[in-house]
Amino acid sequence: HHRNKFYCSVYPNIKQLLSLMHVMHVCVLSQVELSLRLEQQERLVATVSSCESEQLKRFEELMELKQRQEYQSMRDMMEKETQESLGRQEKLREEHRHRMKILNLRLREAEQQRLREAELERQRQVEGRERHRAINAIQEEVLQLNQLLQPRPSTQTDPALDHTPYITRGNQLCSQVSDVVPASADGQFPSVEDLTVAERALQEMRSLVRNLQGEEAQAAERKRKEQDEEEEKKKRHEELKAQQEEQKKTAARSAKEKAKKEGLQTGADESTLKWYSALQDAANQCAQACDELSRAKDTQTKKLKMELQKAATTPVSQIANISGAPLKEAFEKIDKLLSSRPVTSAGKTVSASQHPQGLEFVSYKLAEKFVKQGEEEVASNHSAAFPIAAVASGIWELHPKIGELILAHLHKKCPYAVPHYPPMERGTSVEDYQKILGYRVDDSKVEGQDSFLKRMSGMIRLYAAIIQMRWPYTGKQGPHPHGLNHGWRWLAQILNMEPLADITATILFDFLEVCGNALMKLYRGQFWKLILLIYEEYFPRIEAVTSTGQMGSVTRLKQFLETSLRTKQIPVPKCELGSAFFKS
Repeated sequence: HHRNKFYCSVYPNIKQLLSLMHVMHVCVLSQVELSLRLEQQERLVATVSSCESEQLKRFEELMELKQRQEYQSMRDMMEKETQESLGRQEKLREEHRHRMKILNLRLREAEQQRLREAELERQRQVEGRERHRAINAIQEEVLQLNQLLQPRPSTQTDPALDHTPYITRGNQLCSQVSDVVPASADGQFPSVEDLTVAERALQEMRSLVRNLQGEEAQAAERKRKEQDEEEEKKKRHEELKAQQEEQKKTAARSAKEKAKKEGLQTGADESTLKWYSALQDAANQCAQACDELSRAKDTQTKKLKMELQKAATTPVSQIANISGAPLKEAFEKIDKLLSSRPVTSAGKTVSASQHPQGLEFVSYKLAEKFVKQGEEEVASNHSAAFPIAAVASGIWELHPKIGELILAHLHKKCPYAVPHYPPMERGTSVEDYQKILGYRVDDSKVEGQDSFLKRMSGMIRLYAAIIQMRWPYTGKQGPHPHGLNHGWRWLAQILNMEPLADITATILFDFLEVCGNALMKLYRGQFWKLILLIYEEYFPRIEAVTSTGQMGSVTRLKQFLETSLRTKQIPVPKCELGSAFFKS
């Protein structure tokens, strides 16, 4: 310090220099201290870093240990679950095997049951077919034996031999067998009871034939003896011969009176059969006349045939309960077609004159369609009979040939509209004979009795409507082409014939319900006498040939007759057409 003072005093600027040196000394000392502090800080940081690194390693080791522990616990848990799952699967497999064993047993039992049922069904089918064949054979034999009950020319002249009881009982037995056969033809097989009934009927029919043949043999023997006696008596006095002839005439008259009192006809009379045959011949000739058009093979002719058929049948199909303008339109279309004028059908214009056989073809198809409408439409909807009959009557009046064809088709499908009960001729099969009687036979299966009666009812109702309906819009109004007098004739001929089970009661009820009112107004007292005759004398005959299961139609007829006789009135049938259509 003294030196410094010295220097300061010696050197005036040295003070500043000293100050500067002092500052520099202080700076050096500060730098050294800072370096020491930095080294100390670096050592501290290194120590802390080392500690932290060690702690981090311990922490990572701890985390790794925890992970290994968790992994091991998860692995143990998964192994445990795996073992449990395997145990459950084994248990499920065991249960599945047990259920499969039970199911297999049940399937085996079901299959055995199915085989047993199939075998039983096969046996039932075989037995049913055998019974069906047996019943068909029985019916055929019964019908053939029934023909043997009919009087032959050699026995008709014998007054002592009366076939009527045999014919009546034979018809009843045929009805009993027929009641079984249609039921078995509806897809079901006849039962043992049905076969027993048929066999009993066959045995009784055989007994009838044997008894009749015995009586015929006795009658033939008596006749032979009488002839021998007559030859001997011829040698005697002429007075004795005249007396014998008188006795024969008296016996013949008594036999005729007895037959008239006790028995009725079993078929239509000769004049009716001639009329029936003439109509069928006319229809066959018409069918043959248009045979070339019906069997046409070239495309153009076949197309024309289809158009003509549509033009003929479509207007008839549209007639049901319509009236007024639509009914007139249908009539006019049919009239134009039959007049060989062009008509429009299905958007195409066609005329019967486009083919030489066109008019015959159209007439045949039109008549066939009218009858088919009665068979199907009227059978289901009774009120449809009147508009169809009105159009048919008007067309009949303008084109008489159509009327003949309608009758021919009607008689062919429903011989009871003649009336005619066709006998079974030798060599005719049962199926062909059932077709002749009006049954539908498809693949050797005969339609059921209910369906058959429904169709017959529809056609009889159409016929009963035709004979009283008129088309009021034509210019000429002459006599009805087939009026109520034909209905009176039909009714009288039905009452002269032995009734048939089920069918006679059905057609009588339908006929009287439709045109009974018109006949009542026309014939008055004579009509009521006829109704009384039906109730007192003819109805008991119907009941006698009717079995217990066929009483529905008989009950309806009885109620109708009793109500009519009690009220002396037959109601007008339900019809939406005006009274102008009923001027017969």
